[in-house]
Amino acid sequence: MSLTEITYPCKFDASLQPAMFRRSSSAAPRPLVVALHTWSYDHSGHYDAYMLQAEKWDWHLIFPKFRGPNWEEAGCGSDLVVSDLEDAVIYMKRVCNVDPDRIYLVGGSGGGHCSLLLAGRRPDLWTAVSSWCPISDIAAWHAQCKGTPHDGYAKHIEQACGGDPATSAEAALQCKVRSPLTWLTNARAAGLTVDISTGIHDGHSGSVPISQALNAFNILADEENKFSSEEIAFMEKEEKIFPGLEYNDIDDAFDSAHPVLLRRQSASARMTLFEGGHNIFPATAFEWLSRQVRGKAADWSKGHAVDAENGELSK
Repeated sequence: MSLTEITYPCKFDASLQPAMFRRSSSAAPRPLVVALHTWSYDHSGHYDAYMLQAEKWDWHLIFPKFRGPNWEEAGCGSDLVVSDLEDAVIYMKRVCNVDPDRIYLVGGSGGGHCSLLLAGRRPDLWTAVSSWCPISDIAAWHAQCKGTPHDGYAKHIEQACGGDPATSAEAALQCKVRSPLTWLTNARAAGLTVDISTGIHDGHSGSVPISQALNAFNILADEENKFSSEEIAFMEKEEKIFPGLEYNDIDDAFDSAHPVLLRRQSASARMTLFEGGHNIFPATAFEWLSRQVRGKAADWSKGHAVDAENGELSK
């Protein structure tokens, strides 16, 4: 079944919000994956790789607009966004035969931001969350982008949050409320399974420095497994793994061009740095999600080789 455009009811403002929708071909209960668009897009494009994986696994899929590009005040992790994604799950459970023990959330870049935000704000909704090259601290990303070739993203943040967070207290508050770092302690307390992955060169060949992902992992990890500020600063600047932290194995779910360089698992979270930049690997994400079941211990084993419909996220 191919994707079709639908609208579904959203309680926050009693609106009907658009999404792309796929129903499993099976009459039996099937997993649901909520897949999220990137920073500068909406539900109307860039969903092909998710659709291919949903077809391969025969899962229900919804790809919501959740208020559109992140320069919109109503977008960018607002309360409307959170409510819309809650309602996406409610709608899919109403119209599809959803396996309640296998409800997954996945996204990269802006979708990585929103996946971590929903992990923190509604950890009860998800069996597992796969987040790729995420933004975890909007004010910090604003500072990282401002005056650089990625200055457009800083302007997006100012437009969505009502000003420059470095000079406006109200904008700084908006950035804090819309940032996953503010909420991820809830995901940790709930024991939600969260997998974070990003390319070692992001922030150089891509737009989101790897500190954004590493700092998110640190909120979810046990104290003894957190990355130090020295380790984070070195890896972000040098585009290399801090000496002694190298991954000395092979995960077949990552292809030979994008091997795992660093991996750390702690509490209910895992952090992976791979050879690459601002990438998401949907086939790899779905393979890992397929092994996660609510009520069972998270499966952190290495993945199996996949047919990779992978891509670089430029926006």
